[in-house]
Amino acid sequence: MSPRARRVPAGRAGRLRLRRSLATAVRGADLLERKLRLLLDREHMARQAAEVAGGAWRQGLAEAETWLVRGVLLGGERALAEAAPAERTRVEVQWGALMGVRHPAAVSWTDNVRSPQEQTPSNTALAHAETAYRAAARAAAELAAHLASAELLGAEAVRTRQRVRALRRHWIPRLRDDLAAAELALEEAEHEEAVRRRWAVGRGGGP
Repeated sequence: MSPRARRVPAGRAGRLRLRRSLATAVRGADLLERKLRLLLDREHMARQAAEVAGGAWRQGLAEAETWLVRGVLLGGERALAEAAPAERTRVEVQWGALMGVRHPAAVSWTDNVRSPQEQTPSNTALAHAETAYRAAARAAAELAAHLASAELLGAEAVRTRQRVRALRRHWIPRLRDDLAAAELALEEAEHEEAVRRRWAVGRGGGP
C-alpha cells in the first residue's frame, strides 16, 4: 500500500472528514492572508512614521547644537551647567496590539520643569538650545517606538507569510489530492457494489 493510500480515509465518513479539513485549511489561509495584509500595512505606516521622526530628530539635534555653541560662547560653560533643570524628562511608551502582536503604539512625554529656586538660561541662545534639545529628544523617542513597532510587526508578517505558503503550496494541495483519491475510491466501490447487485438480481431471476 502506498503512503498516499494509507493517508486517505476510506468511505463516506473519510470523504466528509477530508472535505471539512480542506474547508478549514482554505478558511485558515484566507484569514492568515487578511492578517498578513493588515500587518504589512501597519508595518509600512510605522516605517513611514519612523522616517518622519528620524528627520525631525536629526534636524532638531543640529539646531540644538548650533544654539548650544552660541550660548556657550556668550555665557561660558558655567552658564550651561547652571541652567540645566534638576528634574528629568519622563518618557512612557504606550503599547497596543494588532492581530495578537503587541507593539509600541504611542509615546507619552512629560517635560522637565524648573523649580522656582533653579536658574533659567542666562542668554537667549541657551534658551533656544534647551527648546531644540527637548524637541530632538521627543523625536528620538518617537523614532525608537516606531522602529520597534515596525520590527515586531514585520517579524510577525514573516511568520504569517510562511504559514500561508505552507497552507497554499503544501497542505491544501495535499488535501485536495487526498479528497480526489477518496472520491475516486468511493465511486469505484459504489460502481462495484452496483455491478454485484445487478449480478445478484440476474442470478435470482434466472430459470
